[in-house]
Amino acid sequence: MSANIFITEERIEGDGDGPLAGTTVAVKDNISTAGVRTTCGSRMLEEYVPPYDATVVSRLKDAGATIVGKANMDEFGMGTTNETSYFGPVENPAAPGRVPGGSSGGSAAAIAAGEADLALGSDTGGSIRCPAAFCGIVGIKPTYGLVSRYGLVAYGNSLEQIGPFANTVEDAAALLDVIAGSDDRDGTTREAGDDANYADAATGDVEGLSIGVPTELLDGAHEGVVETFWDAIADLEDRGAEYHEVTLPSVEHAVEAYYVIAMSEASSNLARFDGVRYGHSADADGNWNETFARTRKEGFGDEVKRRILLGTYALSAGYHDKYYKKAQDARAWVKQDFDEALSEADVLASPTMPVPPFELGESLDDPLQMYLADANTVPVNLADLPAISVPAGETDGLPVGLQLVGPAFGEARLIRAASALA
Repeated sequence: MSANIFITEERIEGDGDGPLAGTTVAVKDNISTAGVRTTCGSRMLEEYVPPYDATVVSRLKDAGATIVGKANMDEFGMGTTNETSYFGPVENPAAPGRVPGGSSGGSAAAIAAGEADLALGSDTGGSIRCPAAFCGIVGIKPTYGLVSRYGLVAYGNSLEQIGPFANTVEDAAALLDVIAGSDDRDGTTREAGDDANYADAATGDVEGLSIGVPTELLDGAHEGVVETFWDAIADLEDRGAEYHEVTLPSVEHAVEAYYVIAMSEASSNLARFDGVRYGHSADADGNWNETFARTRKEGFGDEVKRRILLGTYALSAGYHDKYYKKAQDARAWVKQDFDEALSEADVLASPTMPVPPFELGESLDDPLQMYLADANTVPVNLADLPAISVPAGETDGLPVGLQLVGPAFGEARLIRAASALA
């Protein structure tokens, strides 16, 4: 069976002799590439060819990297398993018969299969860290505002960030060095990464590092995942780090808050895909409403329709305060909890995913199971913080990831700690 990693295989050569000269990079298919189609894994954008490059793609080219293709993904970034793509599911090269994780599963699989040296994904609720954990590689979700989102097709734009995949922490940091920094075309970016040298932080030195372990993020996790996690913490202790337990009581409500906010933003962002302004157009008879409905029925898959409908409901008159406002209040609570926990520790650690990779098809009929699998990753997006997933080991022959979370713009600290493991 083909792993179905790429939607479009096309080489885009970089310029000159930059720091990534001679390096191949896979790019998630929701990041715009001039003259090369960008589908978001959807029939709606099956034939869309952007006229411009995303800022991160321009920076890759300037750094001399060669883009080798547009990587498969869950449709519009909506999924935890990489099975909702219109172009078919991706198989996990590190665990055949299993999913690679979503929604950036194609990007992670490209690294795991040796199809690219580096890759770019986007992370709205764990979409870089989940596939990194399931494929046994490294993935970084940067602080909100560190990397430009100009040219990223929006799903939940208050939550999502573009970030790197690699086989090692040092290589992922080198890619982050290239894409981080302020951008006049994205007003949410900050200057924190303008002169960064994250690769130099990958020293592997964790002497004196204080690690907080949120007990709530271990509750209910798969037994083998928890054992592998503690083995990795013991490894860090042997190298001079120390750990203590911390508490994040708000994370009990993080998944609910995340999905209300993400689905609400999705219902707004995807309204433009109506067959007139953008996207697939149905060959339908009738008035505009009938044509609009037919276009979106044909263009979107079931998971996208589910999230648009739920998001529209959450924003509708009479329900805004009941759902959306409460979700934003919960978001503020989550951020406050993380700030307090990080005042007592240098980094926080947990299993990246509470379960090993699903078998292909296992979760498709139970979306709630898929949403709950994001319990350890979505709180980080609500708090706008950076996080990294590194390989922690295996359980029953399946990859397990360890997640480290740091303070805003604390990527160097995360890279230093994570480099002791990968």
